[in-house]
Amino acid sequence: MARALSKVHKQISKKRNGKINNLHENSRSAQRLRAAGAREDKLTRMMDAAVKQNQVYVDRIAWFKSALEGSVGAVSDEELHLLTQSFIDREDEQLAEAQQQRRPGRPPSKLEEQIKLRKDSEEREFRGGLWVPELRAEESRSKLERWNGDWNGLNTLKFVRVVKNGEIKPSSFPPKGLS
Repeated sequence: MARALSKVHKQISKKRNGKINNLHENSRSAQRLRAAGAREDKLTRMMDAAVKQNQVYVDRIAWFKSALEGSVGAVSDEELHLLTQSFIDREDEQLAEAQQQRRPGRPPSKLEEQIKLRKDSEEREFRGGLWVPELRAEESRSKLERWNGDWNGLNTLKFVRVVKNGEIKPSSFPPKGLS
């Protein structure tokens, strides 16, 4: 039995000679159409949530790719640690500007709160190991430079977790826990 809305719609219209408007409210055909529509809505919501959740990581990798433009060769451990720290501090100027524009005694703006929340979560992750692309090998770096900016293209890259105390641990794709 068909499950996709378009296929259910096609089957019902074929059965009724193209007239799908004349369905009784609680007929089997109407129930099949409602169920298929609800299923499609649910799948769309789930896909949108997954894309939104993955976008954080895509943006992170894109920042590292743009930070490496103009330089050549593999990155040392210290440089990788500095790059990671500068990634976390990337919005400090914008945060300071938002705080400066706010009048004394006023609550923080939504932008200010979003930046603080994002920075706090990245700091927490940095203490346990921030998930970043492996840049210490020339091959990994060239793969990052060829990356097209898509979530599906990340499976070809290698990743590490950079810990605040200077340790660098190997990681995997997709990020899960402290892999």
